[in-house]
Amino acid sequence: MADPATISPAPPLKDELDIVIPTIRNLDFLEMWRPFFQPYHLIIVQDGDPSKTIKVPEGFDYELYNRNDINRILGPKASCISFKDSACRCFGFMVSKKKYIYTIDDDCFVAKDPSGNEINALEQHIKNLLTPSTPFFFNTLYDPYRAGADFVRGYPFSLREGVPTAVSHGLWLNIPDYDAPTQLVKPLERNTRYVDAVMSIPKGTLFPMCGMNLAFNRELIGPAMYFGLMGDGQPIGRYDDMWAGWCTKVICDHLGWGVKTGLPYIWHSKASNPFVNLKKEYKGIYWQEELIPFFQSVTLPKDCTSVQKCYIELATQVKAKLGKVDEYFNKLADAMVTWIEAWDELNPSGALKSAALPNGAPK
Repeated sequence: MADPATISPAPPLKDELDIVIPTIRNLDFLEMWRPFFQPYHLIIVQDGDPSKTIKVPEGFDYELYNRNDINRILGPKASCISFKDSACRCFGFMVSKKKYIYTIDDDCFVAKDPSGNEINALEQHIKNLLTPSTPFFFNTLYDPYRAGADFVRGYPFSLREGVPTAVSHGLWLNIPDYDAPTQLVKPLERNTRYVDAVMSIPKGTLFPMCGMNLAFNRELIGPAMYFGLMGDGQPIGRYDDMWAGWCTKVICDHLGWGVKTGLPYIWHSKASNPFVNLKKEYKGIYWQEELIPFFQSVTLPKDCTSVQKCYIELATQVKAKLGKVDEYFNKLADAMVTWIEAWDELNPSGALKSAALPNGAPK
């Protein structure tokens, strides 16, 4: 009989989490992640030419969807899934049947902490998701649920239970997630700062969500994780994760859930072409000066008690208030509704995830 001390513990959430990867290339990068990812199920969303064969290293449990599969599964509603853009990853969120999702880009490698130890990004995301958030009152020691930390003097006891964590937003060493203008003026800048912290983003505060290294509770917030209409045939790109982040944060604030940012880090290996990025981003850079005030001021009615209801209401307000900025937003608002319809068709049992006022939320 094996010595219990030598038996490796089961990977956390092994049967409750899917890893979603959008790609146009062979997934050789998985070799580096094998020690951390191999126990989990992968959902690979192949972008671009569906006749191309994507090679996946042996030993991984995965399902792969290309554009033909998306069209076959969703029919006319496939119009809401972007083409030739990493925004197509959200199809993987929709077809998953797991409670949690981790999504990562194929140019993201295993990072090392300041001691030289490889970082198990997935394990840290799981810790973030399984511990509460504190969006209603900021703790100056950051995450109070972490070993060696707690709530500081003056923190209200009535808020110390926290609220469920919906999103864990990780960061990147090496190539920072900059927009094209910043890339152009700082072409050699690399992020070498490892900040050993996780914090809850306060209620009412928006943030730029990056989809490169992101985990979320699909059961709680999944229907809001729509990465919009980007890429082929659209006037904008590289705002897919931003859009999802703004919508998600507004809905989490309304329903009383938390969003964390900070650890874990991954190693972002490849800088994308800033001139190509500028072509994709330039309208977004201009539009975001109106988009941000919209999301900062948007309010959702009290009868929006599920993510789906919140998202449909948000789509209505996008059409009413942003449709005048550009016709694209009317198209996007329609796609948001289509996305929810498709989500509910594929996920009928979880069609209405309601939120009671959680413990730790101000009454």
